[in-house]
Amino acid sequence: MFKNIDDVLWKEAGCTTELDYTEQTSWMLFLKYLDDLEYTRTTEADLHGQPYTRIIDTPHNWASWAAPKKPDGSFDHDRALTGPDLIDYVNRDLFPYLQGFKARAAGPDTIEYKIGEIFSEIRSKFQSGYSLRDALELIDGLHFRSQAEKHELSHLYEAKIKNMGNAGRNGGEYYTPRPLIRAMIAVTKPQIGERIYDGAAGSAGFLCEAFDYLNARAQTTAERDTLQKRTFYAKEKKSLAYVIAIMNMILHGIEAPNVIHTNTLAENIADIQDKDRFDIILANPPFGGKERPEVQQNFPIKTGETAFLFLQHFIKYLRPGGRAAIIIKNTFLSNSDNASRALRQELLENCNLHTVLDCPGGTFQGAGVKTVVLFFEKGAPTRKIWYYQLDPGRSLGKTSALNDADLTEFLRLQASFADSEKSWTIDATTIDPTSFDLSVKNPNKTIETSRRDPQHIIAEILRLDAESAGILEGIRGLL
Repeated sequence: MFKNIDDVLWKEAGCTTELDYTEQTSWMLFLKYLDDLEYTRTTEADLHGQPYTRIIDTPHNWASWAAPKKPDGSFDHDRALTGPDLIDYVNRDLFPYLQGFKARAAGPDTIEYKIGEIFSEIRSKFQSGYSLRDALELIDGLHFRSQAEKHELSHLYEAKIKNMGNAGRNGGEYYTPRPLIRAMIAVTKPQIGERIYDGAAGSAGFLCEAFDYLNARAQTTAERDTLQKRTFYAKEKKSLAYVIAIMNMILHGIEAPNVIHTNTLAENIADIQDKDRFDIILANPPFGGKERPEVQQNFPIKTGETAFLFLQHFIKYLRPGGRAAIIIKNTFLSNSDNASRALRQELLENCNLHTVLDCPGGTFQGAGVKTVVLFFEKGAPTRKIWYYQLDPGRSLGKTSALNDADLTEFLRLQASFADSEKSWTIDATTIDPTSFDLSVKNPNKTIETSRRDPQHIIAEILRLDAESAGILEGIRGLL
């Protein structure tokens, strides 16, 4: 079904990239999800003899415009809008109606507010009403009424996000490898009742995986209610990523995600209060961006590097005793600029930076930088840092992506901070107090040096000279 939807979008002139495919699939999926949610709520209300007021009014609900049905349940092609009429209805009537929910919602944590926010940020890119009709009929064949159906759809949607991430050089911006996220969660060990935050949500992969991790451990209705409403929090600046984050969290089972569409870095971290802080922060902030001077004024350590501003934001938002796992480019560990040095000093003096996971090149598809994961707790200085150099024994790429088995040894050794050929521990007292250099330098790797006999080296030089002379003589004969 997903493949067929992509085939329809591929023929649509308004959709040209994998990002367009995901965006356009997302808004249609979201409306079908809402229709199934309302069906479930109506059924539950009927069973209890209670009234239920639908979120979407009758003229705009899915059954009225996207998939009208005959009394026998078959598709009613006579009532279904198509061609220019369908495009006109979607652009002039449906989207403005849905955008209005933002102003009418009781608060930002409601599904009504999310509807308004999503449809204020995206638009239909369909130019052909016939293509849109084909896509809607395919979407209507998908169902969100059981947890099993949602689970399957979440896997398919994750695959779309992964393809979108692999489509360009900004791959890591939309897709963090799920095995790496699961390892970060396994180290931070979130508990039900703790608040988890990602201020650079992207497709919300961290929160979705954390939900799966905790939901499997939830025993009571109260614990499940806590996971739904008071556990996962996120912010995202970009419109497309915001929409995808909402849809991804819904598919994983979070009905009204606490995702705010905002520029996280526009907030002055001096204004953060204790009530705003979180127990766990999991994030992969964007690298290489440049923030304007007025944004930099919100931070004590001034820098244009987006990732360094996010790191300050995360440290400030972490409650004392809180745990964090943050992905950052590996040059942060050794850069000599003032901001990098000051940030490393902040980490070492005010946080316990207990683990550094060094990731190999190719971990992030489409991203040319090498990365590390910083694991730290806030509130106590660093005494020892345990390093692990991840080496899956192969080159990582599209056909050989990082998998859970690649991280098994890391998780096993990290549990006791055990040293091995790939892991070692340094004492914080040995760190240079002026540079605060935290570079990954595996003391267990010896550099092999060639100790060939000089006679063999001379013989090799003569052989190569003779070979070169023969080639030159052959070229001379052609002239």
